[in-house]
Amino acid sequence: MHMSTASIVSETVCRQRSDLFWRPKLFKAFALVVWASCMIAAAQAQTPYEPIPGDTPYVVEGNSDTIVSSIGRSLRINGTAKNGAIALGGDVIVQGTVEGDVAAVGGSVIQLEGARINGDVMVIGGTYRAMDKMPLRSPGGQTIMYGGYEQELRTIIRNPKDLLSPHWSARSIGFRILAILFWFIVSLALTAAMPGTISRGITRLQLTSLRVALIGFLGAVAIGPGAILSLHYLPTPISAVVGLMALLLILVAGLFGRVMIYAATGRWIQRMLSKSNRNSEAVALLLGTTFWITLSSLPYVWPFVVTVIWVISLGLALTARYRVGWKRPEEV
Repeated sequence: MHMSTASIVSETVCRQRSDLFWRPKLFKAFALVVWASCMIAAAQAQTPYEPIPGDTPYVVEGNSDTIVSSIGRSLRINGTAKNGAIALGGDVIVQGTVEGDVAAVGGSVIQLEGARINGDVMVIGGTYRAMDKMPLRSPGGQTIMYGGYEQELRTIIRNPKDLLSPHWSARSIGFRILAILFWFIVSLALTAAMPGTISRGITRLQLTSLRVALIGFLGAVAIGPGAILSLHYLPTPISAVVGLMALLLILVAGLFGRVMIYAATGRWIQRMLSKSNRNSEAVALLLGTTFWITLSSLPYVWPFVVTVIWVISLGLALTARYRVGWKRPEEV
């Protein structure tokens, strides 16, 4: 079937018209996105500072030769801070001069008009805002920001007891149910993949639990300061290897040790509830996982529970080659 010259020309013209129809739209959309981004950046840069209602900042007047700091409230510098300033759980409002660095955790650093910061600016949770178009900063000054969760960090720093007492809500309960399902699936997978390793760990935990806990405690005491000292004193390649080995040991302990603890606890609960010898391994894992996740969700108790789990898990990882009931082979 042959097409006429007119049909070919009309089809080509239609394609060109469709391309011409879409290209201006794409260009306009791109220009609109760029314009909106520029407007948002300009608005954030030129937004005037407004004090937070109910916030009474600690005000620094005159000259201060020490590091100016505040915990649980904002910090306002009207004079001169020669050694820097830091605020935990609040903002740092600079109206005068800061010779050193400025840091805010759970807040923002706000540099008002005419203020000067000669050091670096570090913000965790908030933002850095300067009221001047060209803020007065030293040429080598750096700005480091880790944005997000500003209000959460501020609340935790100002009310640390809220960290020990979690608020019960539908969302928190849902997260805990997901945690139970996640660790139950992980425990099933590891038990099916390495039944011998898990079984030996459970036996070791049941027979020598105090010894395992003591070894885990000593290992935690040695790994923590040891890794820090190695990073500080040893050469970079050796300290990197030591740090990676310590991290790998912690990960293995947190995975395999936790599964062993869940399985051992589940078996103990099954023996307490049922006198039958026919017990399901899956039910034991579900019972143990539910028990420890629920226990680690209790207010004011969960830090101790988490510490116990990590110490015992580390002890199981450090005693992985330990054989319970080892005896010297008899001479022939």
